[in-house]
Order: sequence, then structure tokens, then C-alpha cells
Amino acid sequence: MFADLRRVKSVNKAMVLQRALATGIIPVIRAATAEDALFAAEAVLAGGVDVVEITMTVPGATAVVSRIAETMPQILIGAGTVLNADAAQRCLDAGAQFLVSPGINLKTLEFAQRKSALMIAGALTPTEVMSAWEFGADLVKIFPCSQVGGASYIRALKGPFPEIPLVPTGGVNLETCAAFIEAGASALGVGGELILKEAIRQKNAGLISRLARQMLHAVQVARAKN
Repeated sequence: MFADLRRVKSVNKAMVLQRALATGIIPVIRAATAEDALFAAEAVLAGGVDVVEITMTVPGATAVVSRIAETMPQILIGAGTVLNADAAQRCLDAGAQFLVSPGINLKTLEFAQRKSALMIAGALTPTEVMSAWEFGADLVKIFPCSQVGGASYIRALKGPFPEIPLVPTGGVNLETCAAFIEAGASALGVGGELILKEAIRQKNAGLISRLARQMLHAVQVARAKN
């Protein structure tokens, strides 16, 4: 079992990176309310996925991050849609253990490096992938991946960039997750295909948990083939 990282004062970026990659799935929680976001986090955890990203588009997002840090310490909690260094600081203060941006913001990358915080920077084109990696991203989020070819695009990027860990986001679901891993993805960002709006509306935690468990299994099987 991984240690409860919020109770380990000496936690470092390498530990966070190891855990995020080991899980292989990063549920991206965008919800209409803070309560819905907490519900979704509990549901994916019940399905065996102990990493979540709370986007800053969730009302009261930093309070949600703090609540998860306090009440679900077994979850590796990240903050998503972090657009600048000020927002990054608020997220870390709230208890976030990693930061995710949809694009490249140099000041945010520099901030993350100063704070020794894991940073997942967004990119799409080969030039952006190179820039994100050069300026210190620990993982490079390929977003929106489905619009540019999905798994086949990841495979194409891994040709010139075998050393850069890519995290496709957009178009990742139960049917496609294995293909992304087989194409060379290091981990997967999964949004609405896992955090189903209808399941949240109906408070059907079991459906989200089952999907999480199935995706986790699909990733493990795909990794075993590589």
C-alpha cells in the first residue's frame, strides 16, 4: 500500500509521480457543485482508482481539494485547469499534490519547479510537446487528443519523443483506454466518460465505481502486453 502522502512531511515529487503512473488513470472531475465533485471522488475510489483531479471550474474547487485531503487521505489529489501561478499557489495551499494545466504557462511551470510540485502541462502539437518538456513539465497532457486521432496520434508522437511521458485526455473511455496504453501513453486522463453526468444526477455511485474498476483492469492488461 502507498503511504498516506498528506501525513508524510517529506513527501517529494518523485513519490507523487510514481503513484500517479502506477495507477495509470487520472479521473478528471468537472462537476456542477462541490457536493457532486466529492461524490465522484468517493465513487472512483470505491472502484480502486485512488488518484483524482479536481478542475478549478468546479464551484469552490479549492475547498473541495481541502475536503478530499482531510476526509479521503488515501486519494492522491490534483488540481486541474490551473491557468496561472497564483491559482497554482492556492491549489497547493489547499492540499493539492499535483497541478494540471490545459496548456503551457511558463510562470506556472517555473512556480511548480520552485515548489517541487508535480506539473502536468497541456500540449497538442509536436512543438508544444517539446516546449512543455523543455520548460520542466513532469508529464505532458495531450489535449484534446480525440480530435487529432486519439491513440494513433499518441503512437505517432512517441516516435520522435520516446522519453516524454504522455497523458492523453479527451476521447479516453472504456473502449479506447487499452489502445492508448498500447500506443505508448504513460497514464490516461479520463473525464466525462467515467464521471458520468447521469450517474451523478441519479447518485449512482455504483455505476462510476464499476467503470473505474473496469478501466483500471483494462489498463493493467494493456500494460502487461507492452
